[in-house]
Amino acid sequence: MINIEYVILLIAIGVVIYARRALDLAGSVFMVIMGIIIIFTAGFNWLLLIFVFLILGMLLTRYQHAYKKDIGVYEGTRTIKNVVSNGIVPFVLAAFGNPAGFIGSIAAATADTMASEVGVLQTPRLITTFKKVPPGTDGGISILGTTAGIIGSGIIGFFAYILGVYPDLTEALAIAVIAGTFGCFFDSVLGAVLEKRNYLTNEHVNLLATVAGALLGNLIGLVI
Repeated sequence: MINIEYVILLIAIGVVIYARRALDLAGSVFMVIMGIIIIFTAGFNWLLLIFVFLILGMLLTRYQHAYKKDIGVYEGTRTIKNVVSNGIVPFVLAAFGNPAGFIGSIAAATADTMASEVGVLQTPRLITTFKKVPPGTDGGISILGTTAGIIGSGIIGFFAYILGVYPDLTEALAIAVIAGTFGCFFDSVLGAVLEKRNYLTNEHVNLLATVAGALLGNLIGLVI
């Protein structure tokens, strides 16, 4: 019975997210469908960890939004493509009860989002050449953005422990910070090498970054 209550709550959250234009209709519906499956397979707390990522993303997207609009990097309403590229890997891992990979994938998505949204406030350097590039350039990194990404990864690790997704705080933080930071840098390398040349889209890069975070998260989970 309690799962039904969680489903009702999830649908209500989906409506609010759509009403606030954080996601478009298709993205909101797909998020709800994935969430329902996670509730009945992994549990509501696993879904809450994804919501931590979503909340951080929504807050930081709106941070300095006027400046971001001026330089043309403000995303505003995200679409189903964003939901799939950032959410499909955590969804699959949650459905199969893989906590280390789950944490690693969400940490990678969180680190990338926070690094991107905060990093545009500082002139970045291209990760492959370290030459200065305009904010928003594919593959651009900065000290400010990297710091924000690491902090975001740590937040995911902390909440993974608080929500009972992972039983040990130190290990949860290690998985999240290491896998999340790696996934973020992997995203930047793909952006500089492949996305910049239009071989991959931003959604492809985000998806591959979450895969990288999941793989490294699993590896760390095996050795610690």
